[in-house]
Amino acid sequence: MRLILLGPPGAGKGTQAKFLMEKYNIPQLSTGDILREAIAAKTPTGLAAKEIMDRGDLVSDDIVNAIISERLDDEDCKNGFILDGFPRTIAQAQSLEEMLKEKQMPLDAVIEIRADENILVERILNRAKESGGARADDNEEVIRKRLKVYKELTMPLVKFYQDLGLLKSVDGTKNIAGVRSEINDILES
Repeated sequence: MRLILLGPPGAGKGTQAKFLMEKYNIPQLSTGDILREAIAAKTPTGLAAKEIMDRGDLVSDDIVNAIISERLDDEDCKNGFILDGFPRTIAQAQSLEEMLKEKQMPLDAVIEIRADENILVERILNRAKESGGARADDNEEVIRKRLKVYKELTMPLVKFYQDLGLLKSVDGTKNIAGVRSEINDILES
């Protein structure tokens, strides 16, 4: 099973990814984790990324794409994977499509977890309270900014994957079990 999970911050992508990882015995690939692993492993691409990050600059799409490509070649991705946090832009999505075509690893689905912005803000603020100490980025102003960035950069991916016939949307305002059930229904049909 080869999947992309799309959705704004607080939509529940990480929670649902855990269920999918267990069900299909596939890894969840988070761009940040992959970058850190490549740096720790001192791969050529990881070292290039480290040099850029050490300067305080953003890692280019070319380097992120190369790191994702290297990670998809690992043995644990042979049966599939869940991409979470990548792609974030149309350019990254186009590069991913080419990469997957070359590797003969077509996507099975792109699952969009939709939720109203006000519900997401409330959910993230509640999560911060319940965890005992709010993270620095779990205040309403920062959350709304992150949601705005998501809309501007990542929402165009919805149409991109819709046009490819891969997009399936679920209602992220349901409880965890309800969202999981909707995703299972999509993947089993």
